[in-house]
Formats: sequence, structure tokens, C-alpha cells
Amino acid sequence: MLHHWLSTDAYWALGRSRDVMVRAVAASINYGLYRPGGGRLVGYTRAVTDQATFAWLCDVYVERGSRGAGLGGWLVSTVRDDLSARGVRRILLATADAHGIYARLGFTALTDPARWMELDARPAVRPVTSPAAAPAPAPAPTPAVE
Repeated sequence: MLHHWLSTDAYWALGRSRDVMVRAVAASINYGLYRPGGGRLVGYTRAVTDQATFAWLCDVYVERGSRGAGLGGWLVSTVRDDLSARGVRRILLATADAHGIYARLGFTALTDPARWMELDARPAVRPVTSPAAAPAPAPAPTPAVE
């Protein structure tokens, strides 16, 4: 379910492969938001962090049918508080459309964005609207074993 949500409905992860998702989840602190009673997953986020000084909050997602009730804000505030309790004092995130939600939780624009740089080696990704429309994964080259 998580891979489907992100790879087909989250603008920042469209087309993300299952393998990439598995590796990303394994290297992160993961947070799930579950419906009371049935325990069905309705939201998710993860933090990439050293658990001492810095965290990058990413893949914040609430399923479409559960949006509009403040669940995403609650999830992010819970993660913010958990990371703070671990000693993390700086949390970054990126958003195209939820600045107001994050601002209510204490996030601000970068104080000095000219100090930040990025190396973006992502390939261009075309939107995937259904699993049938997804391109078949290319076979990975076999690594040389020496």
C-alpha cells in the first residue's frame, strides 16, 4: 500500500521503484498513522537522521480519504516531538504546497538559502497513473565480484 501511494499519488515520488522504497524505508525512522479500531494504515512519514543533530523529514503522506481532518499536521508534530526527544535540533523538509501546515508547526523558510546547495542526480520521471502504465524496470547490471 505504501509503495502504491507514493509511486502513484505523491508528486515527489511518482514512479519510485519498489526497490528504492524498500531501501529508503530501511535507512529511515518510519512513522505510521493508523485508523483506530481496525488498525488500517492511513498515513506515513519517515525521517532520515543521524539521531543527534539533523533530520530530513520526507514522504509525508495521508491517504486521500483521510485528508482534511488535521491528521498530517498531527503526524508531523508527533515526529517533530519524537526527534526533539532524541536530541535532534534541526529538521528540514521540502514542500510544494503545504507551507501553511508546516508553518503552524514551527517550520520556517531557510534563514539563508544561499548557504545551501544540492546535488540532484535524479533522472527525469514521468507521472505514473496506474501500475499498468508503469514502465518495466530495467535489469540491473551484475556487479563485478573481485
